[in-house]
Amino acid sequence: MASNKAIKVAGVEVLPGERTAVNIPIADLYTGTSLSMPVKVYCGKQAGPVLFVSAAVHGDELNGVEIIRRVMQQKALRRIRGTLIAVPVVNVHGFLNQSRYLPDRRDLNRSFPGSAKGSIASRMAHTFIKEIVSKADCGIDLHTGAINRSNFPQIRANLQDAETKKIARVFGAPVILDASIRDGSLRSCAEERGFPMLVYEAGEALRFDEMSIKAGLRGVLRVMRHLEMLPPVKTKAVIEPVIAASTSWVRAPVSGVVSRKVKLGTRVVEGQPLAVVGDPLGEFQDKVIAPFDGIVIGRNNLPLAHEGDALFNVAEFKSVARAETRVEEFAAIHGEQED
Repeated sequence: MASNKAIKVAGVEVLPGERTAVNIPIADLYTGTSLSMPVKVYCGKQAGPVLFVSAAVHGDELNGVEIIRRVMQQKALRRIRGTLIAVPVVNVHGFLNQSRYLPDRRDLNRSFPGSAKGSIASRMAHTFIKEIVSKADCGIDLHTGAINRSNFPQIRANLQDAETKKIARVFGAPVILDASIRDGSLRSCAEERGFPMLVYEAGEALRFDEMSIKAGLRGVLRVMRHLEMLPPVKTKAVIEPVIAASTSWVRAPVSGVVSRKVKLGTRVVEGQPLAVVGDPLGEFQDKVIAPFDGIVIGRNNLPLAHEGDALFNVAEFKSVARAETRVEEFAAIHGEQED
């Protein structure tokens, strides 16, 4: 096996066999307090791929921070091949403010590849591309749903690319979405650079969900073993995920109080009530109806809704029964998602 090469991040050279913490300077606070993006680089002695794993691109999405923390606690990293670049908190400003956005109210995941002379979001995006993405051969970006909105564990990826599709299956999430690439996203930059990248979506902003965290940890480690960055281990067969044919948000038909919601991961049939929306006085109520057979992979957790608010994200499959089986198998292994 060939020897690995040193890697340089933010001017810090990490030699083969070293693990080094690097603080990448970013825009300071207006108090004059310096801020930096924390990064841990694991440079193996033997050659292999360079993988980055990132979280908190949206500063309030915390499950990924814990997933990366647990990845870094793995003893197997002592025998890593290639290089792992772990970035648990990309959007440091948002993380400090418990906010999805940067102080300029821009979404970092719509600001890539950024510019060295642009807005604060554009500058942070530029720094991340320059110091992290440009060094990588593969990437995994960890996300959750937004505030008051939960996602059932799922992978979003460009399945038209054969290698991306392969690692998406290896990750082991129960559901895979062939998600279109949005302009300005981190995934669009990976696409332009021609390397595979996954987005793992699971849980809710500002909350830890243990099932989502365990599944994310196992998924990252599976991908690293697939890339031969970690030694193989004897494990039970990975659940074969199902690919969603399409997804659709079901919206509130009227404004009111939302009750009797179905849980994430529930199999639903066309015409089935997903929830009831009624007025505070109890004088009327209207049902939220499933538009087709599928699995609920996203849910608004607020008990209040305005007419037109997105309440449930339902995924459609060629075989809903098969999808239901995969979801049940996944829950049996990782435990029920917190409701």
